[in-house]
Amino acid sequence: MTRQEVFTKLDEVFQDVFDSEEIHVSNETTAEDIEDWDSLEHINLIVAVEHAFGIKFGMGQVTKMKNVGEMADIILEKLG
Repeated sequence: MTRQEVFTKLDEVFQDVFDSEEIHVSNETTAEDIEDWDSLEHINLIVAVEHAFGIKFGMGQVTKMKNVGEMADIILEKLG
């Protein structure tokens, strides 16, 4: 899977979790960029991303993610 394919799928997951087709994520996207992205929705988002990609994040990985670009890096690493 290419990085672009990961971001295409992440767009779909974010749009579903936050119920907005206007969301398009980039490397720099953070919780501050999406209105409803709070701590509870973060848990829902992580679970949805894990399900969509068939992976599991470690707790350390979840706490280290500073933006969607870092999430994509971990996804690509796990799929590699």
